[in-house]
Amino acid sequence: MKIGQSEIPNPVVLAPMAGVTDKAFRIIAREHGCGLVYTEMISAKALCYHNSRTRELLDLEGEEQPIAVQLFGCEPEVMAEGARLAVQAGAMLLDINMGCPVPKVVKNGEGSALLEKPELAAEIVRRMVEVAPVPVMAKIRIGWNAPNIVAVSFAQRLEEAGISAIAVHGRTRDQYYAGTANWDVIRRVKEAVSIPVIGNGDIWTARDAAQMLAETGCDAVMLGRGVQGNPWLISQVRHYLEHGEELLPPSPAEKLQGAIRHLELVLQLKGEEAGIREMRKHLAWYLKGMKRTAPVKEALFRAKSKEEVGRILHEYMEREGLITGPKGEQ
Repeated sequence: MKIGQSEIPNPVVLAPMAGVTDKAFRIIAREHGCGLVYTEMISAKALCYHNSRTRELLDLEGEEQPIAVQLFGCEPEVMAEGARLAVQAGAMLLDINMGCPVPKVVKNGEGSALLEKPELAAEIVRRMVEVAPVPVMAKIRIGWNAPNIVAVSFAQRLEEAGISAIAVHGRTRDQYYAGTANWDVIRRVKEAVSIPVIGNGDIWTARDAAQMLAETGCDAVMLGRGVQGNPWLISQVRHYLEHGEELLPPSPAEKLQGAIRHLELVLQLKGEEAGIREMRKHLAWYLKGMKRTAPVKEALFRAKSKEEVGRILHEYMEREGLITGPKGEQ
């Protein structure tokens, strides 16, 4: 798949997720063979104000490209300036968030609120395309609510405005993440535009990914909540699409080794205090589905140091017989 002049090596894409797809997680996703990764959503207005926290979200140094930098906002000139700053920071692809359903974003006319203002959305695209020497993409939902499914006409309007690719989450804004994703609308978007379409929604297994590609004809699949605590889904999907066979899921010991690797990366990038705080939700996700983890999660949410987290996980692994070798090898 090509987005503009950027070659995407395989059709497995990591969704932009606030508080999840930071630099550490993007590195892990690449290690699992992800073809395209996104940043967390970044406020174009905060970028223009040179907010230090926002600039940290834009740190792409040392990462494998291409990376899509996702911006959100509703003012065309501000979005254009945000695009210019993102490219200056090394972005090779830009993405516009037109799907976030969170009330604090929507009430400002941003995210999925733009689905109700197609003319404004198209003007944002035009202004960003004018200033950015890299492809501009968008991520949308299928509509505001069930009576207002607008994805097809909306995607066509964005294509006319100059968008290079579009990702479609098969839910409405009203659904948030409930119910099931409507893949048929994704299929109709793919049939209606000539740019690459990335399908998103309800991909929990490698077979789900293959089924979405078959049913919608989309060019790539975007993995979201399914990779939380489970980046192995990326390699499972890629392997299944390339070879038609399913990889074995990671063992509990492998999942906890992955959690420790993730922890070390986050601490290296964010320091101990912020890193431990940031990792609490990730550690809970890695432990999901394992036996007798309620007290472990409680202890992890109180932990304040790398040593304390390491001790809690090591004691759990010992209790559950997950450390097998004479020296603790897995």
